[in-house]
Amino acid sequence: MIETRLLRQFIAVAEELHFHKAAIRLHMAQPPLSQAINRLEGKLGFSLFTRSKREVKLTPAGTVFLQAAYQTLKALERGIEHARQVSEGSAGTLTVTAVSIAYYEPLLSTLRRFRQTFPKVQLVIKEMPSSSQAKAILAAEADIAFMRKLPFSAQNIESRLLLDEAIVMALPLDHPKAQPGPVELRDFADEDFVFTPQALGSGYHSQLIALCEAAGFYPKVVQEAAQIHTLIGLVSCGFGVALVPESIASSNMRDKVVFRPIRPVAESANPAIGLYMSWHTHNPSPLINPFISMFDSASQQPD
Repeated sequence: MIETRLLRQFIAVAEELHFHKAAIRLHMAQPPLSQAINRLEGKLGFSLFTRSKREVKLTPAGTVFLQAAYQTLKALERGIEHARQVSEGSAGTLTVTAVSIAYYEPLLSTLRRFRQTFPKVQLVIKEMPSSSQAKAILAAEADIAFMRKLPFSAQNIESRLLLDEAIVMALPLDHPKAQPGPVELRDFADEDFVFTPQALGSGYHSQLIALCEAAGFYPKVVQEAAQIHTLIGLVSCGFGVALVPESIASSNMRDKVVFRPIRPVAESANPAIGLYMSWHTHNPSPLINPFISMFDSASQQPD
């Protein structure tokens, strides 16, 4: 490993082509400088200069190494500056995950504003199910997660409930019950259902199953879809009906399926499912707090 001090001493001699002038420039005596260059040449295994009483010249190898020395020090300076920006929170990477980014306006607004405010930060956005998000947070592969109910207990994950979305019924356009107004969940006891796989979000999946059981039946799941877009597509094709968060009903998917509210089940409140913002309490990233602050601001904006 070659010390940066040796590289700077070599550059001074290479630019001055005079050991005495280089020593003055470096604020050191000439003999230690000559010894430093000899030591550097010993480390490299080749000569950097030809020396005579009249002149000092770079060897061909020395000329090539001079460019390498410039590049090395420049890269080091850039690295130090980038590291400083990361430590200050003006650069780096922030990974945001969500069950579905397209349907939640405060999140979209925050992502847009964050990108404008921190142009040097690489903003990584991933859509994934809640169980995968929780694992990503614990493994430090994600910084902020927008997920459904946490699928397992984790002391180091802090979660904030953002909203309780109503659960609605998604029906094909030609379904007999695709009429205006709320529907009774028990009326779908004999229907085919399209569900997301349990492995992708056990809390969400279990909540929907429990809702059906409260209505007096266990749903007959005939098809599963990992992505909500695919699930709605299957409903539109007549594969079955589906229970989905209300935010999906406000999307542009209304031209493919009909969304109907569900009447309270078993005298309970209207069925709902939570959306949470979660992060690891020991995540050292200085970008998390600014993102949360921006999100809070976006959430408070009037519709």
